[in-house]
Amino acid sequence: MERFVPIIHAVTAVFAIIELGITAYLVSPLWGTPSVLSFMLFNSIWSLLVLAYLFLTPLYFAHFFHGVAALAIEWITMIFWFAGSIALAAWWGAPRCAGNTFCGSTEAAIAFGFFIWVLFAFLVFVDTWAFLRGRGQGSAAHPKPYGGA
Repeated sequence: MERFVPIIHAVTAVFAIIELGITAYLVSPLWGTPSVLSFMLFNSIWSLLVLAYLFLTPLYFAHFFHGVAALAIEWITMIFWFAGSIALAAWWGAPRCAGNTFCGSTEAAIAFGFFIWVLFAFLVFVDTWAFLRGRGQGSAAHPKPYGGA
């Protein structure tokens, strides 16, 4: 399963960029932006920074990479996406859009939020599994080139 991690990183980055565009669109016209939309915008930016750390740091700045820290920020990011997607879905409800672009964009933001959550859940599963397998062998001190723990 670890061979799929770079592909999942790339797909997650693309989805995070799409989510960033959607949530930026949703936040921009509102004067009183709901906090849940701001949180989803934060999630998109946070995820791009996390993915940059997970993918680029082991390759170019290996002395700054720590496997346990990488695993912790993956867990935190997965929880952020789950909480944000649930909160946005609960805030929005189930309206009938009838061609309304704001409504359709909100529903797309909810869908992409859950997709990103599933992708981070996969990354957390794979990296937690690798961490627990190599616990007694000091694998956290030697980062893998794909950015996992």
